[in-house]
Amino acid sequence: MKYVVVLPDGAADEPLEQLSGQTPLEAASLPHIDWIASHGVLGSSVTVPSGYVPSTDVATLTLFGYAADRYYSGRAPLEAVAQGLQAAADQIIFRCNFVTILEGKMADFTAGHIKQ
Repeated sequence: MKYVVVLPDGAADEPLEQLSGQTPLEAASLPHIDWIASHGVLGSSVTVPSGYVPSTDVATLTLFGYAADRYYSGRAPLEAVAQGLQAAADQIIFRCNFVTILEGKMADFTAGHIKQ
């Protein structure tokens, strides 16, 4: 038997004026997701252990059976591996987000989705 695990991380997004206050997910036509939902097995689980910040990295590790207290050392190592980066024992890889600040407040947590 084959399985497909669908993790719609971030799919809820934020309500947008141009979508009459709906989120992109609420406004989207979702015939394939609707089919998966009606033919698959749905469930929910607590994927972020107590004491951890709710985030994709911790939740995904937990979902696939890895104990966060044993295997989670931060988001940077996971993203470095995903990018094929390697570090020597005397090197550190930092992960950061560029953001947009307007009038002293964060207006965009992606800095406009900077392309590589």
